[in-house]
Amino acid sequence: MRIQILKTEVSRNTLLLLAGFLLVAGGNATFFSNVLHAFPPSGSNIPALASLALAFFAVNVILIGGVALGRLTKPVLMLTLLVSSLTAYFTDSFGVVISDEMLTNVVQTNASEAADLITLKLLAYFVLLGVLPSFLIWRTPLRWQGWRHELTARAKLLGLCMLAIVVMVMAFGSFYASFIRAHKSLRSYANPAYFLVSSIKFIGGGKQPAGKTQIAVVAPDARIDKGDKHRELVILVVGETARADRLSINGYERDTTPRLKEAQAISLSNFWSCGTSTAVSVPCMFSPYGMGRFNLKNTGSEENLLDILQRAGVNVLWLDNNSDSKGVAVRVPYRNYRSPENNTVCDSECRDEGMLVPLQEHIDRHPEGDILIVLHQMGNHGPAYYKRYPAEFERHRPVCRHKDLSQCSREEIGNAYDNAILYTDHFLGKAVELLKRNDKHFETALFYLSDHGESLGEGGVYLHGLPRAIAPDSQLHVPAILWFGSGFKELDLPSIARKRHQRFTHDHLFHTLLGLFEVQSTHYKPGLDILDGCRKHDSSGPA
Repeated sequence: MRIQILKTEVSRNTLLLLAGFLLVAGGNATFFSNVLHAFPPSGSNIPALASLALAFFAVNVILIGGVALGRLTKPVLMLTLLVSSLTAYFTDSFGVVISDEMLTNVVQTNASEAADLITLKLLAYFVLLGVLPSFLIWRTPLRWQGWRHELTARAKLLGLCMLAIVVMVMAFGSFYASFIRAHKSLRSYANPAYFLVSSIKFIGGGKQPAGKTQIAVVAPDARIDKGDKHRELVILVVGETARADRLSINGYERDTTPRLKEAQAISLSNFWSCGTSTAVSVPCMFSPYGMGRFNLKNTGSEENLLDILQRAGVNVLWLDNNSDSKGVAVRVPYRNYRSPENNTVCDSECRDEGMLVPLQEHIDRHPEGDILIVLHQMGNHGPAYYKRYPAEFERHRPVCRHKDLSQCSREEIGNAYDNAILYTDHFLGKAVELLKRNDKHFETALFYLSDHGESLGEGGVYLHGLPRAIAPDSQLHVPAILWFGSGFKELDLPSIARKRHQRFTHDHLFHTLLGLFEVQSTHYKPGLDILDGCRKHDSSGPA
């Protein structure tokens, strides 16, 4: 049976305006809530706020109306509604911003990570704000009066929208000046306007696919002195979603890092990430250029720290219990530990400590040369923090077991998160034990640092991925841990410990590892080596 929504045909402009109204009214609870918080509705603010709502409506009509023409009208409107319904859910539920970096994260999310985000609330948003209105649009008959009339009518509508925006900006100039200059972050929550702009940036500035372009050689002069008789064995643990302020070794009231304290590890408590998402931070921390010059789209077309170390003679291995290496380990030995085929420590999911099982065999298979092992953790990946640790590590209760964190109390979220930190401490403690067993034959070291932090409901914001310019410290302030075995006799550990409150960033990883492996290169910058000035015999590191 054919369902007839309307008996009379409507114009494409009418359908555009109706869809625009639904988008503004139904998909922007967080945007308008933040606006009202910044500009309380009293006195002269009330007409200015009303004008902002109209201007916002006009902006969305312009953005969508320039594409939704002719036969594209219904598909464009339906697609916009469907995607905007999902944007509204994540913005309203977690306070996240759908930036171009977040879209990169979305594209690289695997099926199991995506499953943790699917809730009944998400489905309700998708159906009520996306599927249902899309169905109504699909069944609405449209009037067609020829291209000349249609284009003229559309041009008049868009022109009126532009004129309305100009008039309102002129009428409330001081309000819009404050909105644009002093409250830039508010625009990040505008749905679908900000999402559409982010999509254009994402499409235009996407990462070049690895293997399809010539790889630019970086630091071609990198080498290790053949006279170096000391073999280095370094385990670099790339953490996931850990916050510096949730580690007891940094002063947190809960004892979340007993094993690191027992090992007398050194915590760099003032460490800051390159980005707020794995897709950005992991390539950035291995880049030779630092966050100031790092460009995500070049990740697949130029060498990184691992390539340089491998070419200099270091035996490099990357084990991954996360999604993947984000293009960093495409030219070095790599193994996926998300599957029981490789990971022998799996229950409800495969555990990080499973990556430690094969390491002694790997070390023994390399009787010559230095060794770097990178372990990419699942760590504290949210929102299902309760899944990130075995049952015996559930020390703090009750824990949040909802995928929709807004359904849990701050205490429940914090308990689950802290239990996951406690498991990471256990994992790092076992890594230290492995290194201690190899002290007689190597200069051993552990370096742990997280890719980014996490919001746990502060200010109504959850998870991570906000643009760096507006991200809270909780998404940028990350833990960084150093531990050295007894074989590293040239290092002055008290000097390193005195740097524990000094400010460092992901930019320091590149040069610190070059220094640890004594790689000589003009690309090495002693000022960015955390260990600079802490060597007993050579305060300047490699030449």
